[in-house]
Amino acid sequence: MYSAEVGMKNIVLLFVALLCIGCSNDGDNKISASGTIEATEITVSAKVGGEVLRILVDEGASVQRGDTLAIIDKTEIDIQYEQARANAVTAEAQYKLTVLGARDEDIAQAEATFKNAEDDLNRTEGLYKEGSISQKQLDDVRTRHILAKQTYDKLKRGSRPEEIEAARGKRDMALAQQRSVRKKIDDSYLTAPTAGVVTQKGVEEGEVVLPNASVFRISHLDKVYLIIYISEKELAKIKLGQKADVFIDGVPDKAFPGTVIYTSPIAEFTPKNVQTKDDRTKLVFGVKIEIPNPQQILKPGMPADAIIDISGSNQ
Repeated sequence: MYSAEVGMKNIVLLFVALLCIGCSNDGDNKISASGTIEATEITVSAKVGGEVLRILVDEGASVQRGDTLAIIDKTEIDIQYEQARANAVTAEAQYKLTVLGARDEDIAQAEATFKNAEDDLNRTEGLYKEGSISQKQLDDVRTRHILAKQTYDKLKRGSRPEEIEAARGKRDMALAQQRSVRKKIDDSYLTAPTAGVVTQKGVEEGEVVLPNASVFRISHLDKVYLIIYISEKELAKIKLGQKADVFIDGVPDKAFPGTVIYTSPIAEFTPKNVQTKDDRTKLVFGVKIEIPNPQQILKPGMPADAIIDISGSNQ
C-alpha cells in the first residue's frame, strides 16, 4: 500500500512539473506590453488670413485628397490681384515698345527736325562770317543742331540691349507678382492634402484665422500603430515581421492582428504615461506595431495591450 501511494505521488509531481514547464515555455514564446494607439495625422493650416466664410466638413467626416474643407474671405486679395494684373499689362506693353523701338513716323519726324537744324546751322554760320550775328547766336543754333542729331540717331538705332533687358525684368517681376496674388486666391480655399478622416476642427464660421494657423487635423485610420516599450533582453527576441495580437478595453475579447514593423536602435527612458514612477527611470526600447483598421474601431489615444509571438525567435 505504501509503495502504491508513493508511486501515485510521484506521478502527480511529474504531471505538475510537466505542466509548469509547458507554462514556462508559453511565457517564453510571448512578450506582453502596453502602449497607446497612434495614427498618421496631417495638420491642415491656413495659408492666408481672414474671416472663415464657410466650413464644409465636420469632425468624423471622410475626405479625399483635394476636397474643399473651408473657405476664407478673399475680398482684399481680389483687389490686390486686379492691381497686380494691371501692373503686369503695363509692364508687358512697355517691354514690347522697348523691343520694337521708335515708330517709323517718329524717326521720320526726328530726321526732318535734324535736317532743318542742319540747314539753320549752315545759314547761321554764313551770317556769322558776315558779322551779322553774335557768337552766342551761333552757339545756340549749334546746340539745337547737336540735340536734333542725337535724337535722330537714337531713334534710328533703337533700344540698347541693356534697356531691353531692364524692360524684360520689370515685366517678369510684374507677372511673378500677379502669380503670387493668384496663389493667395487659391489658398483661400482650404483643401485636404490627403485622404482620411477629419479628427479635429479648430475654427467655426465667422472666426478670423491668421496665416499658418492650424484649422483641421486629418488622420489615416485605415491603418494605425501601437508603440510599446520593452527591455533590452526582450528586444533581442524581437524581429521585424513578427505577429502580434492587440487588445483594447472596449472589446477585450477581440484580438486585432498586427505586425512588428520597427524596433528602436536607441534606448530611452520609459514615457511617463506608460509605467509607474519607478519604471519610468528604466531604459527601454520602442517597438512599433502596425495594425490594419478597416472598420476604424481603433482610434488615436486609445490605451492598448499587445502580445507578440516570439516563438520563431527561440528556434
